[in-house]
Amino acid sequence: MAPKTQYTRNGDVNIAYQVTGEGPSDLVLVPGFVSHLEMDWRSPATTRLLEALSSFCRLIRLDKRGTGLSDPVFEIPTLEERMEDVRAVMDAVGSERATLLGYSEGGPMSALFAATYPERTVGLVMYGSFPNGAALRTGKNPEIVNYLEHWGEGHSLDVFAPGVAGDPERVEWAGMYERAAASPGMAYAIVSALEETDVSGVLPNIRVPTLVLHRRDEFIPIAGAREMAEQIPGAKFVELEGRDHLPFVGDTSALVGEIEEFVTGARHAPVAERALATVMFTDIVGSTERAGELGDAGWRQVLERHNELTCSQVEKSGGRPIKSTGDGYLATFDGPTSAVNCAGELTRAVRPLDIEIRAGIHTGECEFIGDDIAGMAVHIGARVSATADAGEVVVSSTVKDLVVGSGIQFSDRGEQELKGVPGSWRLFLAGDQGRTPAGAAETAIA
Repeated sequence: MAPKTQYTRNGDVNIAYQVTGEGPSDLVLVPGFVSHLEMDWRSPATTRLLEALSSFCRLIRLDKRGTGLSDPVFEIPTLEERMEDVRAVMDAVGSERATLLGYSEGGPMSALFAATYPERTVGLVMYGSFPNGAALRTGKNPEIVNYLEHWGEGHSLDVFAPGVAGDPERVEWAGMYERAAASPGMAYAIVSALEETDVSGVLPNIRVPTLVLHRRDEFIPIAGAREMAEQIPGAKFVELEGRDHLPFVGDTSALVGEIEEFVTGARHAPVAERALATVMFTDIVGSTERAGELGDAGWRQVLERHNELTCSQVEKSGGRPIKSTGDGYLATFDGPTSAVNCAGELTRAVRPLDIEIRAGIHTGECEFIGDDIAGMAVHIGARVSATADAGEVVVSSTVKDLVVGSGIQFSDRGEQELKGVPGSWRLFLAGDQGRTPAGAAETAIA
């Protein structure tokens, strides 16, 4: 359940805020470009991130003036005004000192706050941020221009989260979020003001512990984050995996882990939950050769589109995308029928990219650890996938037995040994995708 939204005043402006968690220390989350406190709880991905942060601290969040549930304003607020809004919220909740977590456009203001009010700042964390907005060239970026011209249609994902931009449901949610978070005019004004933001001269004056986190996202250059870490005395810089700018997309566990360790001094391992699940592994066949043909930039575009299609199809089929495996993907499903159908759709969906995938599916007990998954069932799924050829979906006998009555046809691949897995396993080819190779019973998977 979403927490209660409350208000405090800074001068004539009402600032909306929420508080979650009961940890021993306070963490103030300073939002980026636009935000909406209550819409955040309508997205499973955002909810997971907020709950994870709230598990080790008292999380204090606000909508900056002019956006979300805070009062509208006629002029873009200065960094100083927004800084005082944060102080007003801290006063309202009785927070004498807190760690500030500023992401994206919230980073420069958080840096200014830390330099101005060190007595109220325990530490500073900046994720996906920048010291100088001029480097972003927002007014000349065609994706940003298109995004603003079509405000409210969900194009924010094209810019900030290309890994999920192909998912219709996420695009629909992003469109609603944009419309709720700011008017088109306010959105344009905020983006225009970004290029005027520059806190480079403030950074050497920050005297509180600082952590700078960044992914290699396409919107905000990682060089700016490195520059910030170099200019802030004693700051630590950590490059996180992934290219999505939004903190609730991609590997959120790594992001939260770094923040938790910085705030509390320790990173607690997530509690593993065991449950029966169907595991699906996909892999791009001949990826090394294809990458050599396309070059780094071309291959990166193919991989990103492959990931978009995979996530979209998995979620459409009722599954859960877990993570990219480099040249493939790992996903889980509550039932094997959905997994088999999803894999078949994926083998066809990626062909316009001039690539072929293979897929392997197994059902067994898995350990769910945060956003990740582990256990022997996962290992078996990976080994089953390795037996498939291009365009094939191979399943274990467990999967075949569980989908009886589904109408899915199977071809027997015989008993096979899977590397690192005890005993032999009977495998089956799902659908009319190929012929059983001779000698399959004697094949050992390397």
